[in-house]
Amino acid sequence: MYIPKHFKLDDEETICDFIESYSFATLFSQHNGEPYATHLPLLLNKSENALYGHFARPNEQWKDAENQQVLAVFQGPHCYISPSWYETAKAVPTWNYVAIHVYGKLEIVEDPNVIADSLHEMVSKYEQPDSPYSLNDVDPHYIEGMTKGIVAFKINITKMDAKAKLNQNHPVERQELIIKNLENTSKPDNLQVAALMRKNLQK
Repeated sequence: MYIPKHFKLDDEETICDFIESYSFATLFSQHNGEPYATHLPLLLNKSENALYGHFARPNEQWKDAENQQVLAVFQGPHCYISPSWYETAKAVPTWNYVAIHVYGKLEIVEDPNVIADSLHEMVSKYEQPDSPYSLNDVDPHYIEGMTKGIVAFKINITKMDAKAKLNQNHPVERQELIIKNLENTSKPDNLQVAALMRKNLQK
């Protein structure tokens, strides 16, 4: 990923927080000699420096992804930045965003205990705290049958590139104008980008 020095994210804790907050990723590998992508949630295991997930078994990406150097892309909030918000007419539109690229070797997971732990962790992460749903309450035979329809995997992380393009290369006064205009909208991504820009200015 092309990352100008203004936009590079180096703080590992911040990067991990983004991965956990925006965990629905796009996973790329080579399949049948062509780039291939699957959209799926991935769970970060910090202690193992790894990502866990699973393919639907009919998705043949898993058949040749093992041992490949794969790429998982995590897309954070993003939004259009209008030059009309600047204090000058000498400007062009741009786009602010946060993106994390995670590279690693993919291995297929066959241990049923590891698969079960991963599935339980995923459900726990995405269900609301007051949700009555729990995998522990589902018929084990049903879960066993459904598990046969997936292929679990682990990505052993080898490299992470992180980019936060938040107008850091512009004067502070202009950044504040952008933040003000973003905060005057009701779009969630605009508000999230504004919050990130404000946090960055306060460093």
